[in-house]
Amino acid sequence: MNRRDVIAGAGALAAAASLPARALAADSFVSKRPPASARRFVSKAVEAEIKAVKARIADPEIAWLFENCYPNTLDTTVAQFGTFDGKPDAVVITGDINALWLRDSSAQLQTYVHLAPKDAELRRLFHGLIQRQARCILLDSYANAFMADLSAKTDLEWSQTDKTDMKPGVAERKWEVDSLCYPMRLAHGYWTATRDKAPFDELWSQAAKRAVATFREQQRKDGPGPYHFQRVDKSPTETVMLGGYGAPTAKVGLIHSMFRPSDDSTVLPFLIPSNLFAVSALRQLAQVHQEARGDAAAAQDCLALAAEVQAALNAYGKMPDGQGGEVWAFEVDGYGNAIFMDDANVPSLSGLALLGAADRNDPLFRRTAALAWSKRNPWFFEGKAGKGIGGPHVGMDMIWPMSIIVHARNSNDDATILQCLRWLKATHADTGFMHESFHKDDPTNFTRKWFAWTNGLFGELILDVAKRKPSLLASRI
Repeated sequence: MNRRDVIAGAGALAAAASLPARALAADSFVSKRPPASARRFVSKAVEAEIKAVKARIADPEIAWLFENCYPNTLDTTVAQFGTFDGKPDAVVITGDINALWLRDSSAQLQTYVHLAPKDAELRRLFHGLIQRQARCILLDSYANAFMADLSAKTDLEWSQTDKTDMKPGVAERKWEVDSLCYPMRLAHGYWTATRDKAPFDELWSQAAKRAVATFREQQRKDGPGPYHFQRVDKSPTETVMLGGYGAPTAKVGLIHSMFRPSDDSTVLPFLIPSNLFAVSALRQLAQVHQEARGDAAAAQDCLALAAEVQAALNAYGKMPDGQGGEVWAFEVDGYGNAIFMDDANVPSLSGLALLGAADRNDPLFRRTAALAWSKRNPWFFEGKAGKGIGGPHVGMDMIWPMSIIVHARNSNDDATILQCLRWLKATHADTGFMHESFHKDDPTNFTRKWFAWTNGLFGELILDVAKRKPSLLASRI
């Protein structure tokens, strides 16, 4: 059994022969949030924002979805919040899997970073997660997921026989470049929002430097490096070829990633969206080193690596789009071989602007995102329930709401944004929450009933529309 089997069964229901007409009665829009007494963390600033934004949404179902989804991380996934060695400590789990993913936990709290200046307790939560992530990175900078108890053996069934260097406290040890990028982005977001130096102590500094050193190790200029991983599993996307070190590459300065943000293994080890994210995250980390700690040497080290990876991306990360132009590739090997596709998990080619790893109006990004949202991408699906991108993690014909959210965030077109909102409104299967994926023809066939990352992204989408296109929320969708 592996993670794929667990999440596929968590929310999947029997598929219907055709998509039925749906209409929720007004009395269906009862809050799906836990009772106030059962919420894991309460932020006055978040509650105030829910009230203010909801009042601006004319469509009752969209307003209901926003109220359910936006606070879901705080309501349900703050599994531990206290102190460690006298400093704040927080564990934020991904949802239906009881472990902290560096990627997911960062993205989940990023949703609220703009409110941190208004709420001291929310700042303590950020402080706690930033410190917890630092402890995790120092424990094992190659792991993607960690236990709440950093002295405990993994209780994830699929990880217990992996052929890799497992340590107590590690829940899963899949090396993914984005696992280290996300904490860098979170640290930068918190620092720029609050100018609060408290989380950025010597522990954090050591972890941040270890993350940069790990990126350098995975350039693999002088051999394969220390990381290897193999898993005995029926799915080839759960393991890594050639003794756990991956497919051959030319050592061109790009960073190897054995796994994608989906936790599926790469085909070619240079995952371009993650390398672009690394460039952006390193530049953000440099700013925190310089401004929060006055560490010019650490900042310069980040900037030097970012420049090296950017140059390698410019030289090796692009491919023809088949229409006389160029786009970013999805994966390359440095020998001239490239794969074009896109996977819904962010960082994706489509999600680069969302992360600040590309300008939304950059022509190269626009061409790439447009090609990803087309039949040129084998993981782009279109059916009775909607259009969107999926990925190998769940399989054919399964659209991820995350991809629809990203598509709306990328667009300036009112009709496109409205269509995305309609798809999201029509495909939550009357649960009131976003899911990992749904079948293109039947949204009642879905995976992951409790997936806080996507719930938070939906909340961010509504905030974005309220800011950029407020008139779209002022009428029924």
